Parts: sequence; C-alpha cells; structure tokens
Amino acid sequence: MEPYLGERSREFLHSTWSDELPTMSGHGDYLAMLAAALVEYGVTDPVDAVYRDVWHRIERIEESFALVEDLRSRGYGVHLGTNQEQYRGAYMREALGYDAVFDTSCYSYDLGVAKPDPAFFTEAARRIGDVPGAILFIDDHVSNVEGARAAGMAAVHWDVERGHGALIDALAGHGVAASRR
Repeated sequence: MEPYLGERSREFLHSTWSDELPTMSGHGDYLAMLAAALVEYGVTDPVDAVYRDVWHRIERIEESFALVEDLRSRGYGVHLGTNQEQYRGAYMREALGYDAVFDTSCYSYDLGVAKPDPAFFTEAARRIGDVPGAILFIDDHVSNVEGARAAGMAAVHWDVERGHGALIDALAGHGVAASRR
C-alpha cells in the first residue's frame, strides 16, 4: 500500500482488517469494501489497479513447492488450507495454478468458514475425504494450529524463516518421509 498511502499504509490495513474478515468466509464483496475504504483515504486510483498491485503480490517459495512435489511423488496427499477472499483465491487458483499443485485446495471463502475456527478443519477434512485425525496440518500461525488440533488434527507450527530442514524434521516426527535437497 505504500505507493498509494505512504506512511498511512499500516493505518489503512489495520482499519480495514475487521471489514475484510467476513469476506474470508465468503460473505460480502471484498472489492466493494476496498473501493469504499480507498475513497475514505483519498486514493483516486482504480480499485482493480490497487488490488492487483497489493493483493496479487504473492511470493512463491520454490523450496516449499519442491517439498510439496517430493511428498506427492512419495504418495502423500498434500492439500492447501488458506484464508482468502474470493478474488485473491481465484487469482491463486487460476493465475498461480495452485489447484494443480495440491491434491485438494480448501479456500476459506469457498468453505464458508475461516481458520482458526475448528469448523474450517472439519470441512477441509471432509473435502479431502478423510477424518481429521488422519491429517497433519502445518501453519505459520499458532491460532490456526490450535484450531486444527481442536478439530482433531495433528498440527505443527512452522514458519519458512525456520528453514525447510526444520519442517522436514517436523514431518519425520509425524512419520512423513521427505527428502533433503
């Protein structure tokens, strides 16, 4: 948001966060909410341009995708569970091709519930086609890990800054074999 709001970027993002939450569960239109907020903050650029410049900035971490590919080649199911509103989710699915990378993609806007609500994990397990107790969930937010555990999943808190070696060790601790590259 810095090119549009400079020093007010953090203020803008914090002030719109609560308005955004319902869209994560598929309720409301995020672009309409964003357009209104941009007007309130005096941004005259088109909402689609701001949205593209800010919300389509997703950095692909190749080592993570290589690990997904390795696990899938070993016969493990690898699934995506993410909190997204419909427009960013569609971008991830279509432009970034996430649905081809993962066996099952569970976007909160499509499930009708967002992490860390245990109902997110219960519905994700149903869509995966297994019981929660048979699924290992990995996430970078402790609250999401706690939500998964409340739904009966094994869950690990991991952030990419800890390195993929730590993730491979955590997977091994749950009986999941992955190669070290």
